[in-house]
Amino acid sequence: MSLFEITNLGVHFGGIRAVDNVSFSVEAGEIFTIIGPNGAGKTTTFNLISRIYDATNGSIRFNGQDITKVPPHRIAAMGIARTFQNIELFDAASVLDNLLLGRHPHANAGIVASALFLPSVRSAERAHRRKVEEVIDFLDLQHHRDAHVGNLPYGVRKVVELGRALASEPKLLLLDEPSSGLNTEETDDMAFWITDLKEELGITVLMIEHDMNLVNRVSDRVLALNQGQTIASGTPEQVRTHPEVLKAYLGS
Repeated sequence: MSLFEITNLGVHFGGIRAVDNVSFSVEAGEIFTIIGPNGAGKTTTFNLISRIYDATNGSIRFNGQDITKVPPHRIAAMGIARTFQNIELFDAASVLDNLLLGRHPHANAGIVASALFLPSVRSAERAHRRKVEEVIDFLDLQHHRDAHVGNLPYGVRKVVELGRALASEPKLLLLDEPSSGLNTEETDDMAFWITDLKEELGITVLMIEHDMNLVNRVSDRVLALNQGQTIASGTPEQVRTHPEVLKAYLGS
């Protein structure tokens, strides 16, 4: 059984079929990438998985469970984390504090226990700190841990957002254009981290990406979308050279 699977997934906005009967599966430990021109339905697919949008039709299954109608606030606790194409961080907070926010799905102390700061709450806080420090070490963010995010370069903020997602300890990580806005050196670093997510942390990655060099370097399989529909799937090389993909990017 696949770790993640969507079947005949679709969402319509009025007469527009933003995602039109898309199906694919992602195996545990795989890096699976969705590509396509602007407006192809890639981020809309992520929004359906994250439950920001309700699907018009089809189903979404994760870890053997149907999550098509699961409330959005439960998704992270189930083991799915996400980054965004446009960075969504708290600029006035430190890197450490932003990463600690990623521990929210694991914060299960009651109101009374938290208010009294009971020993169980203190123990949990120490565990959250340890996990965040592990993420900081993994992403080489030690130099920036106490800096306000708003004062950091764009490339570092992209890494911080990745770190916040990792802090939630996901089984499936959704990366929405992780190399967007990065220079060549930063993209190289991102490629290493994505590979390490799979090889060192055992995290399954579902990624949207435009940089085909990055796609070819890290992806096990690729799905190409255009106008909300699947036009090709397979290895990076198979998809990159597919006639429908070339047509979608370059025109007839």
